[in-house]
Amino acid sequence: MAMPLGQDDKPDIPSLVRPGGGGPTALRILLGAQLRRLRTTRGITRDQAGHTIRASEAKISRLELGRVGFKDRDVADLLTLYGVTEAAERDTFLQLARQANAPGWWHKFSDLLPNWFELYVGLEEAASVIRTYEIQFVPGLLQTPDYARAVIKLGHYGASADEMTRRVDLRMARQQRVTHPGGPKLWALVDEAALRRPLGGPGVMRAQVEHLLDMAARPNITVQVVPFGQGGHSAAGGPFSILRFLEGDLPDVVYMEQLTSALYLDKREETDPYMKVMDHLCVEAATVTESRRLLSSLLDEF
Repeated sequence: MAMPLGQDDKPDIPSLVRPGGGGPTALRILLGAQLRRLRTTRGITRDQAGHTIRASEAKISRLELGRVGFKDRDVADLLTLYGVTEAAERDTFLQLARQANAPGWWHKFSDLLPNWFELYVGLEEAASVIRTYEIQFVPGLLQTPDYARAVIKLGHYGASADEMTRRVDLRMARQQRVTHPGGPKLWALVDEAALRRPLGGPGVMRAQVEHLLDMAARPNITVQVVPFGQGGHSAAGGPFSILRFLEGDLPDVVYMEQLTSALYLDKREETDPYMKVMDHLCVEAATVTESRRLLSSLLDEF
């Protein structure tokens, strides 16, 4: 039987169990990371761990990446294998597993969310900083309902009126955490082309620009415009977002949406180049003050 872990080997779990601790997606990733740390500390292979819970090596990999839910029995058996024997410590892990299995607020929209985007919504809910660069549209977290409807119609032109309403409601629900007290820091860089692309008509565009100005006045939201006059710039590859989390076990995540899927990067060697590009973009874009003037001048064109 495995020996109990030494004090230096124990991960800092108790601080992670708290009401609303980052949302279930983040908690699954946190718990998976802690279990992976325990396994590797003991020199146990994924195959050995999988055998213990009557599953495959691939199942352990998915658990450690936070891609699937946790069963109490599996967590308890893994803790025993990894030498976690103290009742209070085991209970903390099991509490975290139960929180991680709780459905997020977006569960009621699950019929509208493909798996690849549901993961993003969960990570967005847990992020403390969201940095995003958009070329074609105003970022979803800054859209008005009418503008969102015009954007959504482009990809769901056959949707019923009820489905369209629910898709708009989902987008507005995502915005609530950003606008509530204690929300994450949102730093949005918007290409001037997105602001000049007429979606929904002049009235919709004017209301959207006014909304951007209002949102940019909030203390946790920064909006910068990347103007045409800038010419070429660092983000020639297209739009992307970077999510950062307070929990040390959660790495930065770079998210890039594609037509029917998305790419998630979380390894330091993958995310660092995007962080540098985002930093360069912030310097190349119009300043906050200049961006506000540019947005105000656009109101005269609608």
